[in-house]
Amino acid sequence: MKFLDQVKIFVKSGDGGPGCVSFRREKYIEFGGPDGGDGGRGGDIVLEAVANLNTLIDFRYQQHFKAPRGQHGMGANRTGKGGESVTIKVPVGTQVLADDQETLLADMTEPGQTLVLCRGGDGGPGNTRFKSSTNQAPRKFGTGWPGEERWVWMRLKLIADVGLVGLPNAGKSTFLASVTRARPRIADYPFTTLHPNLGVAALDEQEIILADIPGLIEGAHEGAGLGTRFLGHVERCAVLLHLVDGAQSAAFEDPGVDVAEAYRVVRAELEEYGAGLVDKPELVALTKADALSEELIAERKAALEAACGQPVAVLSSASGQGVTEALRQIWPAVQAHRAALRAAETPADPDADVDPPDSAEPAPGWTP
Repeated sequence: MKFLDQVKIFVKSGDGGPGCVSFRREKYIEFGGPDGGDGGRGGDIVLEAVANLNTLIDFRYQQHFKAPRGQHGMGANRTGKGGESVTIKVPVGTQVLADDQETLLADMTEPGQTLVLCRGGDGGPGNTRFKSSTNQAPRKFGTGWPGEERWVWMRLKLIADVGLVGLPNAGKSTFLASVTRARPRIADYPFTTLHPNLGVAALDEQEIILADIPGLIEGAHEGAGLGTRFLGHVERCAVLLHLVDGAQSAAFEDPGVDVAEAYRVVRAELEEYGAGLVDKPELVALTKADALSEELIAERKAALEAACGQPVAVLSSASGQGVTEALRQIWPAVQAHRAALRAAETPADPDADVDPPDSAEPAPGWTP
């Protein structure tokens, strides 16, 4: 299955059905009268967020969605049948934007969340509606109101707890594969990862969702490499896990570039992208420790700590060294983020007792 995170679709709700012009013709009703029914209402276009989707690939094969119109009214004051609504299922985390790609119409962040994107037109009135004392045999009816139509953009931002960032070949996909059952593509050349990957890691009977995105290089905000568009998938993350290749990254032409420079390049691209990524809690880790000597690990760890101003974790996804410890350091920030989301969704009760959080002190190695 291919990954698709941005699409443009056309949606149109159903038109209202026309009213009916009809008169009663029963044998024993002397004067009869109008009995034309109203037209049915057109169908709506409804978006629904579902939990079992993680890509917009379905919209590559269908970009137009039109709801049926309402049926016309009939005699004996019978109202026409309304058009059935068309429900479009989208992944959780989908943003719906207007045609200008700037106006946010909806943010589908919860499973089961629905949005009426286009409302169906109302049905037209039948001639019964126009009956009066001065017009007892009206032959007037309504044609029904047209439905709404529009072009909209849908942009998927994956909902994960942890976002993996770093230069190409920093070991992000290997880390994801080592702690989850995800199987991203792994190779010994840069830009192996061409689209985001999700994985679920288990830690002490808890689940942590991780998002791996393509690597960043210097100038990515200007379109170099794969650009920064995929950074949208880590905007919702609670914490960033910044992996720095201890054995030097192949993204640099100069093999002498140190780990401190590699860290600064990625941080500069995050700052250029914006969206508050540089303000998120961050755990910095020196990867590929299995390929380094103890002296080289100590030297590069000290250089990286001087660049980022916080303790640095040392790990090797290939051997499993430090992987579980890194997840344990990540967990307090994830737990705090989830608690904040629950608090935002639950209305405050002034009479309720408030328990202190489980972890009042932040874990070491975090950017506040």
